[in-house]
Amino acid sequence: MNALYYPFHLCHEKTLHRLLADFEQVHFRDFMALQLTPLVGTTAFPDRMGDSYPEYLEAGRIVQGHNVSGSMSPEVIAFVDQDLQDPIWRKSFHEFLVSDYRFQRGLFDDSQIPQVGSCDKRESRVLLEFEKSDWIDKPYRVGTVQTLSRKLIVSEDSSRFEYGFALIKTSASLVYTIQLCQQLNLVAVTDSASHHRLLTRSCIREQIELANYWMKREGY
Repeated sequence: MNALYYPFHLCHEKTLHRLLADFEQVHFRDFMALQLTPLVGTTAFPDRMGDSYPEYLEAGRIVQGHNVSGSMSPEVIAFVDQDLQDPIWRKSFHEFLVSDYRFQRGLFDDSQIPQVGSCDKRESRVLLEFEKSDWIDKPYRVGTVQTLSRKLIVSEDSSRFEYGFALIKTSASLVYTIQLCQQLNLVAVTDSASHHRLLTRSCIREQIELANYWMKREGY
């Protein structure tokens, strides 16, 4: 079987070479520009893996262009809501949010999180705000976050929205991973231990059979 790299649209060069050593083809999605409401969403980045490795793209070793942008379908929303109401999934998400730098970078701007090697969390308003464990128990659904997006002028609602939107972006990226793997008969592969654990939990809960592998990064 061929592989789908997840949850990001780009991977490290060493990860790519390891993937190509194990699989004939490696699939990549485009950047996920999620449209939460008509007025709120994330901005797409046009870069693709094939831009840096045109020889692999031309040879068919890299397959790209899988679109996961736009509004979520009712099926995706229903799945995301299940993740957001799963206490095991939520506890793991919170653990990764406050401790995994790569996980944080996939959700927030660099200006919102401490740089690698920094021990001063005061430079990160986002992480300081979310360190309390009671965030795990705050109720969230997609509709909740859509409502909060219309109240961003209130500071408390702003924090609740940021946390909720981070939940949705994480879950949606994994739902699209499942869908693409099922549609294209692909193996899911990641070098992010955090996303691997979250996807594994979702599949166990929903009784989904999915080949899901973690490629541990060592030395890079």
